[in-house]
Amino acid sequence: MIDGPYFWLVVLGVLGTGLVAGVFCAFSTFVMRALAALPPAQGVAAMNSINVNAVRPPFMAVFAGSAVLCAVIAVVTFVLWPDEGTAELLVGSALYLFGSFGLTIVANVPRNDALLKLDPGTTEASTYWPTYLREWTMWNHVRAIASGAAAVAYVLALT
Repeated sequence: MIDGPYFWLVVLGVLGTGLVAGVFCAFSTFVMRALAALPPAQGVAAMNSINVNAVRPPFMAVFAGSAVLCAVIAVVTFVLWPDEGTAELLVGSALYLFGSFGLTIVANVPRNDALLKLDPGTTEASTYWPTYLREWTMWNHVRAIASGAAAVAYVLALT
């Protein structure tokens, strides 16, 4: 059984990865559908506003903070190599670091940056919007699943 400060570190990892999974799940299940139902200019403007506001401290503390926690959990796991839960801890860390945090950097952020460069009322924005919705949402599904699976892996390590 994991105990002491290491236990609380993993509990924080569960909370962080679970919170991020919830945010990504909300986007995949209803936010992106709602934005897609708007006229393209309004959808682009709304998504650009969301993307600008997402990089503020409240969300970034949870999102990036969870990445730091996952990295620390992985390092501590390698150092301590506990009798139980080692595989779950390493899998949970990898799922979040690569499937959520890393994927955000290589798949979602570049699409956000491309959308932000477009004037919402232009033909170019209207043309790009359906592609953005499809691709961004697909990668967001992966991020949601990876974050949720990371939380589950950490819970399994605690049991």
